[in-house]
This record gives sequence, C-alpha cells and structure tokens, in this order.
Amino acid sequence: MDINKLKAIVYIKYGGPEVLHIKEVEKPYPKDNEVLIKVYAVSINDWDWGLLQGDFVNRMLNGFLKPKRKILGSDIAGRIEAVGKHVTQFKTGDDVYGDLSGRWGGFAEYVCAPENALALKPFSMSFHEAAAIPQAAMLAAQGLIDKGKIHPGQKLLINGAGGGVGTFALQISKLYGVEVTGVDSTRKLDMMRSMGFDHVIDYTREDFTKNGQCYDLILDAKTNRSLFDYSRALCPNGIYVTVGGSILRLLQALFLGPWISLISKKHIRIVALKANKDLLYMNELFEAGKMKPVIDGPYKLNEFREAFRIFGKAEHQGKVVMTI
Repeated sequence: MDINKLKAIVYIKYGGPEVLHIKEVEKPYPKDNEVLIKVYAVSINDWDWGLLQGDFVNRMLNGFLKPKRKILGSDIAGRIEAVGKHVTQFKTGDDVYGDLSGRWGGFAEYVCAPENALALKPFSMSFHEAAAIPQAAMLAAQGLIDKGKIHPGQKLLINGAGGGVGTFALQISKLYGVEVTGVDSTRKLDMMRSMGFDHVIDYTREDFTKNGQCYDLILDAKTNRSLFDYSRALCPNGIYVTVGGSILRLLQALFLGPWISLISKKHIRIVALKANKDLLYMNELFEAGKMKPVIDGPYKLNEFREAFRIFGKAEHQGKVVMTI
C-alpha cells in the first residue's frame, strides 16, 4: 500500500449503510495548529447517521445533491504521529481522544485535528472506551448539570436510556443521589437494570407521559413526542432537557418552550453541544472508577455496514464502537 494513502469508510451519495464503501484516499497532513492521529477506534453518533441519510437539514450542512465531506466520524481515539509547529499541548506518541464534529473524517486510518478538540487519554482507559465518550458523555453532562441543574433528592427520567447518552447520564446522575427511571425498548431493559436504574419502562408497553407519574427532571435523548406530552410528565417547576432527536420536535421545543415555561412554570431547555468541554471531568470520573462506557462491539473495520445497521435500527446498547 502507498504510504501516502490510507483506508477510509467513504460515501459519495446519500442513503443507508449500503452506500458506504472502504476506499483508499490521500493521507492528510497536519496544519500548523493541528496534529496527525493514527486512529485506533471510532464510535457512531446520531449526527453520522443523519449526514449519511441526508435529511433536509444535513443536506444544507453537507451538500444538497451529494455530500461534500465524504468521510464521516467525529468521536475518535488514537495516537499522535505528527504535530504542527504551533501545537503546544501535545507531542508525538501521545494517546488522545475527542470529538471532531464539523470536521469529521474519523472513519479512517488517519485524521488531522486541532489540538483544542482533544484530550489526553488516561493510561487505564482503552481506545475503545475513549472513542465511546466524547459526544454522548458531553451531552449527558451538559444536559444534566449545565441545563438540568441536577441536585440530590430529585426524580429523574431518561428517555432513550439504553443508548450512549442515557448510559452516561445514569452514571453521572447517581453521583447526585437522585432516583432514576429509564425508558427504552424491551431488549435493553436487563442491561439498564444491571447498571442501576431504579425503575425501567418499556416504551412499547407503557407511555410514561400518561401513567400519572411526574418527574423533577427529564433528560431526553430521543425527542420523539409532543412537547405537551413531556410537559404533562413534569412536576411543578420541573425541567425538561432535550439533547437531540427529531428536528421537528427540536424546533417545537425552541419556539414553544418559552411559552410553556411562562404559562406552566415548567421549564423547557435545549442543549447546544459544547464539544469536548467536559473531557477532563470524564477522565476524573473514569480514573476514580465512577464512570465506564457501555460499548456495543467493538466491530471490526470490515463490519462497518453491520455496525451502522444496528445503530440505525436503535438496537445497540450504549455506544457502537469500531476498531480502525
């Protein structure tokens, strides 16, 4: 293989996993403020799925007729092989991880990244664990702490509790001494119980917005219901926080949230992700044994279509991680 080439998962048209292919592409070289990373692991996020399928919003971001960026992947973990001349935080040989949202390129053997998009990987953390953390853990932390103002004694509900955000959110919330209910599909409930959810709800059998229970805080990783349904499940002065999901539902939260807050004293908040903001906090929790990523996989590079298929059908538990 040409040393100036690398293998990458590439797509040149929108669609499902079938439009993804492994191809040789040019090896990138770091700019002055960038590092070159040999990628060892990468995880799949909702944003990857949206860009792959090419819904209207993602076409506006990445090309209306065909994708401008042909290599997806934001949550990476790997080893630095070269540094730009203005890089001060890292050196060749450092093991790092981070979220490259907006740049992408992580589904490849090598990727370049600015140093402010990365954190050092603790020695005790595997590359697969590191790749599972960035986006999902940031959304969980920023949703619960920054927007949700979580505090002891609350009743918390996590919608989409068996995925990446939900499994991180459970572990963070337990540090605050709250009672946690998780909502997800039948296949994920045993895993959720084993993790320590106080209550689990199978959404195929029960609608948590209609069972008469109310919650002080709802963290929503799905955003697949009417905002008025979520409001009904909030206790007085409760807070609903969405971290992603249906674009139409997110727009509803954006425009109707202030009105609902005004008339009901129930608060509607949206997390605008601050990528990599809390990576050092995640390192502290991991090294203290208080946080461990839940990994579906890792899948080998040649299993990439199966990994995407499982993600697209929401059959995964925790984060879908691939070895590169």
